[in-house]
Amino acid sequence: MKDAKADKRREFVKAVYDIVRQIPSGRVLTYGQVATLAGCPHHARQVGFWLSRVPQELHLPCHRVVNSAGRLSPVFPEQRERLLHEGVLFKSNGCVDMNRCQWKL
Repeated sequence: MKDAKADKRREFVKAVYDIVRQIPSGRVLTYGQVATLAGCPHHARQVGFWLSRVPQELHLPCHRVVNSAGRLSPVFPEQRERLLHEGVLFKSNGCVDMNRCQWKL
């Protein structure tokens, strides 16, 4: 049973990393969208957990994942600068303009 659970976790993490790898420059996805695309629609928090532990050598664009309101991660201070550099637009409240920058799949 333990191996099956570990296998499922590995599959989820791999799916999350594969999805994030595909987000185009200048676009964002939400944690919930990534979770849904990975086959686990109720695991948005797990997406955040695993993105905070991405090995640096994978060079994943984790900065392109935001919460459903377009808010940035409070523990990722360079996220805003990276998104601005890619042309992501922000609203006056500091959130990503999801209507204009969300990646439509």
